[in-house]
Amino acid sequence: MRLFKFGAIALAAASLALASVPAAKADQLDDILKAKKIRVAVVLGTPLFSFAGADLKPTGSDVETARMLAKDLGVEVEWVEITTAARVPTIQTGKADILVASLGITPERKKVVDFSIPYATLDIIVAAPDGTAIKDYADLTGKRIGLTRATVNDQLVTANAKGAEIVRFEDDATLISAAVSGQVDIVSTQPPLIAMMNEKRPDRQLKTKFVMRELNLGIALPQGEPKLKAWLDDWIRKNMANGALPTMFAKFHGRELPKDLADRATN
Repeated sequence: MRLFKFGAIALAAASLALASVPAAKADQLDDILKAKKIRVAVVLGTPLFSFAGADLKPTGSDVETARMLAKDLGVEVEWVEITTAARVPTIQTGKADILVASLGITPERKKVVDFSIPYATLDIIVAAPDGTAIKDYADLTGKRIGLTRATVNDQLVTANAKGAEIVRFEDDATLISAAVSGQVDIVSTQPPLIAMMNEKRPDRQLKTKFVMRELNLGIALPQGEPKLKAWLDDWIRKNMANGALPTMFAKFHGRELPKDLADRATN
């Protein structure tokens, strides 16, 4: 009887110990390869980076980066179309495997998602009509400036232009419409968007007043996926070295990527 009781206690203790061991975490790279599909989050309507082409299919440097990546991985792409403000939450909530959407690598974002090494760059600027005297953040005091919500532009203007009236729009397309319609004449955005605005307001051209920051752009992925991150980093290094990424980027942007881009720190 005592032997049976001891055995039962030992069995219960062993079961408890096994229950306390965490289940093995699935590896996202393995899951992608098994599914033969990678879910890529993109923000369509971002000139030069991701937009609908003449055939109404997605294109742009971010879209083509994702296509090249998927081809080399040997999987199909499933596009997850999102808004600018939803970029980080989409990765946090697992609605996409990776995000290729002109997302700048910042310390704040690195607290909640991981990034690949940089694959592209982006200047973020303040632009206004020719006669507007703006050289730095101080000159924005008392002025109305439009920008896209939840971007580095938003963070920088909010932190440095305390006296400005900031008008936030939910996405780049809405910001462009606001600039074209005259709702805002001063904007914080990127050069490709300024070019698009100027096409639609030829008599009220916007000019770059100052560059706020050159951003290194990274492919975002969930935290805790070292195999996926290592694959992405290796892929970027190889395609920077063989010229595939720079050539494709120049096709859309008409400028070269920095030669040291893949070696830049992401912190």
